[in-house]
Amino acid sequence: MSSPGVTPDRRPGLDSVLRGLSCWWMISPLILLTPVTALALGFPSVRERFGAVFGVAALISAVLPPAAGFALALAGGRRRARRRFAVMAGVGSVPVVFFLVFGVLLAECPAGHRC
Repeated sequence: MSSPGVTPDRRPGLDSVLRGLSCWWMISPLILLTPVTALALGFPSVRERFGAVFGVAALISAVLPPAAGFALALAGGRRRARRRFAVMAGVGSVPVVFFLVFGVLLAECPAGHRC
């Protein structure tokens, strides 16, 4: 039983996992821009073959780490980490909503087809 003024015991393993999830989330824009960078460097086949895979990987990297990190921080009693992962979830939801609205819901129909 802990006293009100005592902080929870620190588990280095949980802190390392939370740090790793934060780093994973921070590299999601790099994952998204990898095919464009490969095209600029003269490797168009990378974008043609793996462009969609990198897009899906970036989308997953924008959603999964904040959700998992928030759950782990909640279970571990890490208040600052919970706030950090809540902000990460808000920022990470922007490209997801953008993709859903403009890529799926407002996608233009080809000429002669009804949506």
